[in-house]
Amino acid sequence: MNERIGNRRLHAIFEVFGVSLKLGLTSFGGPIAHLAYFQDEYVRRRQWLDERSYADLVALCQFLPGPASSQVGIGIGTLRAGVLGGIAAWLGFTLPSIIALVVFANLMQGFDIGQAGWVHGLKIVAVAIVAQAIVSMGQKLTPDRGRITIAIAAAALSLMWPTALMQILLIAAAAAAGLWLYRRAESKGTTPVVLQMPISKTTGTVFILLFFVMLIGLPILRGVTAHHLVDIFDSFYRSGALVFGGGHVVLPLLERETVATGWISKESFLAGYGAAQAVPGPLFTFASYLGAMDRGIQGAIVATAAIFLPAFLLVLGALPFWNALRSNPGVQGALMGVNAAVVGILLAAFYNPIWTSAVLSSADFALAAILFAILFYWKLPPWVVVIAGALGGTALHVLIH
Repeated sequence: MNERIGNRRLHAIFEVFGVSLKLGLTSFGGPIAHLAYFQDEYVRRRQWLDERSYADLVALCQFLPGPASSQVGIGIGTLRAGVLGGIAAWLGFTLPSIIALVVFANLMQGFDIGQAGWVHGLKIVAVAIVAQAIVSMGQKLTPDRGRITIAIAAAALSLMWPTALMQILLIAAAAAAGLWLYRRAESKGTTPVVLQMPISKTTGTVFILLFFVMLIGLPILRGVTAHHLVDIFDSFYRSGALVFGGGHVVLPLLERETVATGWISKESFLAGYGAAQAVPGPLFTFASYLGAMDRGIQGAIVATAAIFLPAFLLVLGALPFWNALRSNPGVQGALMGVNAAVVGILLAAFYNPIWTSAVLSSADFALAAILFAILFYWKLPPWVVVIAGALGGTALHVLIH
């Protein structure tokens, strides 16, 4: 009997890996598109969970810091095949993007990045893609005067004091403001569905405690050791742990941890970010590129593990408690404030380093506007925009020089 159960669980784990690998090879378009792919594959085709349970899981992952689409995949894999199923879901969805970006980093090592026209085109691609993200997120997350005010204040303070501590303080202040401004907001939707999780509240508590122990302990360990891989793990773990909104919003944190510290150049950073738009899977695998540029394959493995580890600890730790939390209006109000601050932080990152490093002439602005139109109005996939940007950057380089 035990052997039969073990074989069934092993089969479920491999099944999760196979399905998520297919998604990892085909899921272009960013986190919102990823969630649509997940719904089609996991809910409609395979019926691993119902529509309302999927919506509840998405809401949980949007509330937590980290890459929301990856956390949804981890949650579904865990529901299907336990914690090992969650790991299998993450591996399948993430590996194609990791491999592609590490290969790209190795190819970039021999180039004079600052002089390549196509690399400058990728930097302009970043302008168009982040602008599209700001517009889309702003329409959904800052629909009223209160949340617009929170977003603008967050952007201004992020630009004036561009530190990781300021981002933490802004998120905390936005949560408090949202709690106060929207404490009487009525919850919309149907009665929440109780999610059945193969994780007890005790185990969930251990995961959450481990998250905070590492968040506090890694900087201490970094201070008493002289090993650069510890520095990498601490920097990328903190970036994964402290970013709300995922995807593009992690840019300012990663820029401070890698460019400001001199690990890689700003040109390399923005070129890699542009390349990350051309591959399927989560944008957080940008960390794989950054780690590879700094310390090769070893750096890529450490950076990737570190930036995704908080996502694992938080989603597995929070799921056992989510049924009670998600119906609390105070939690909902705090989340509204945090989401508004996310838009503001992304707006600050759009100006510096993205705009200031990419738009250096009227021709650059024209190319950025064209790419934005292709992405936002023509609705073409990001990989098309990446190719158009690289070709446009090369053409501008030839014409100007």
